[in-house]
Amino acid sequence: MRIKTSALEQAKLDSISLRHWFSRYSDCILAQLFQTAACNATHTIMQRAAKWLLAVASRTKRKEIELTHEQLAEMLGVGRTFVTRVVSRLREEGLIETQRGWIIIHDELALRDRACGCATSIENHFHTVLGGIYPSG
Repeated sequence: MRIKTSALEQAKLDSISLRHWFSRYSDCILAQLFQTAACNATHTIMQRAAKWLLAVASRTKRKEIELTHEQLAEMLGVGRTFVTRVVSRLREEGLIETQRGWIIIHDELALRDRACGCATSIENHFHTVLGGIYPSG
């Protein structure tokens, strides 16, 4: 669906309820930005990689993720060699399997134990502020 920006702006002017939804959504996006910055500064690559893999699996409802080490490295803002070491460790521990261009999650609970809680914090904030419309598994 599409709407012209001018029509959306007019709708916001006409509806206090719509203005409040936009304001609350902006709050959530800003909170997500701050949480992500804090996560990148304080959590290990292992924690962040596990969090990211779980988030993708949750949103796609699939345990098979089409993803290269290079792509994961870009998402995490680190070098590919760091990601290769993390992925190798997760594979050795039996949490994931890798195939060329794919990562398959085998032990979601153990992967959750490796992940930081930032995604849950963000999801909880969205749920509190927007009444549960945050996409979740």
